[in-house]
Amino acid sequence: MARWYIIHAYSGFESKVKEAILTEAERMGLTHYVEDVQVPSEVVTEVKRGKKVQTERKTMPGYVLAKLQLSDDVYHLVKNTPKVTGFLGAGGKPQPISETEASRYFGAAEAAAAAPRKTINIDYEIGDSVKVLDGPFATFNGVVEELDFDKNRVKVSVSIFGRATPVELDFEQVELSK
Repeated sequence: MARWYIIHAYSGFESKVKEAILTEAERMGLTHYVEDVQVPSEVVTEVKRGKKVQTERKTMPGYVLAKLQLSDDVYHLVKNTPKVTGFLGAGGKPQPISETEASRYFGAAEAAAAAPRKTINIDYEIGDSVKVLDGPFATFNGVVEELDFDKNRVKVSVSIFGRATPVELDFEQVELSK
């Protein structure tokens, strides 16, 4: 019976480890023992230079999840894969995780794939001068007064007819003034 195992890999090489395990399993004729190999990740929307960019971010950097029927051959296949430091478990022994725990990692990944979670990184903070990019206040300059990360909104004080007026905008509608 196949169980999920967490494999520790060099950070930044998770995808290469996944491909190497699958390729080596096929070469050695062990594909029926290696059911699935996944790199837990999510799609994140960031604002860079005023433009929305979607990137994939690993939710567990340095780890790969694999559903394996663990035998000596499969153990050595994984351990001898380049950029793999070993299995997660006490005393160097591979410790399987439950199907529920594994689905928690993938449930979030599948939900993110179905509807990308909107996490936005911003390059301004309270007190910074910003420029409004679109909407009725496009081209206005202002100062950030408040950031609401739950609603992805920013409150900016803009000068309208010589008076400072607070305006609430989406994070994407504002960029740091140069």
